[in-house]
Amino acid sequence: MERVPRGSYAHRLRSEELPPRSRLSKGRYGRPRSEGIGGSLWKNSLLGLQWYPYSMPVYRLIDELIFPPPDHAGPDGLLAVGGDLSSERLLLAYKLGIFPWYSEGQPILWWSPDPRLVLDLENFHISRRLRQILKKGVFKVTFDNAFESVIRACATAPRRGQEGTWITPEMQAAYIRLHRQGFAHSAESWLEGELVGGIYGVSLGRCFFGESMFSYKSNASKAALATLVHRLKAWGFHMIDAQVTTEHLLSLGAKEIPRSLFLKRLEKTLGFPTKKGKWDAGS
Repeated sequence: MERVPRGSYAHRLRSEELPPRSRLSKGRYGRPRSEGIGGSLWKNSLLGLQWYPYSMPVYRLIDELIFPPPDHAGPDGLLAVGGDLSSERLLLAYKLGIFPWYSEGQPILWWSPDPRLVLDLENFHISRRLRQILKKGVFKVTFDNAFESVIRACATAPRRGQEGTWITPEMQAAYIRLHRQGFAHSAESWLEGELVGGIYGVSLGRCFFGESMFSYKSNASKAALATLVHRLKAWGFHMIDAQVTTEHLLSLGAKEIPRSLFLKRLEKTLGFPTKKGKWDAGS
């Protein structure tokens, strides 16, 4: 794992120095329908706009590509503010167990929560209904055929009780850039030639970092996730980093583990080559 230099992050900000920001509550995944994969799972409550004070100072990043140690994060997981969304910084962040998450009008916020939610692939739970859907081939699932459409759908799909999105145009551009560089990937569910669900994330070593998903049809995003899990298992991947705990992810087999354990497991997965490039049917 990349070594984290100490003592050179610029000054640590006090809570009163931080601009107002919203609490991105519940989880990092979401769904536009109650039946989709998410509910509490993936970024579903992202912009509840619940204001809350910070009692812990956080780091302000400088131009140099470094991060504070993840165990310096506050109780809510917030570690640092600022920096940029360059591919180099994003990839370093993921290697260190850190991810960006913020809303429009805020500075870039970097998080490393403790505990961390992890989905071990062998523990993924497929319901009887979803198993039947997969067996019947209700949805055609592809990989990396419509990455830009998936991330834009995740950003714009209506979500009950939510306004706005954390997937800002800046975030979209950053992950599209990672996709073109072979690090970010999507799984898409199609019904009669129409994109109706999908998931995207980042792949490094043998870890997949889930970012967001959407569903326009019941179980469409679940089918994409299930097919992705099957593919990752075949490739020898170890886990999906689900990042933030939600009841829905727990129901799918994800488990909370201490951040320290997550970082040890992440370091092990990063010892394997990254599967870069397009994840099409022949890869």
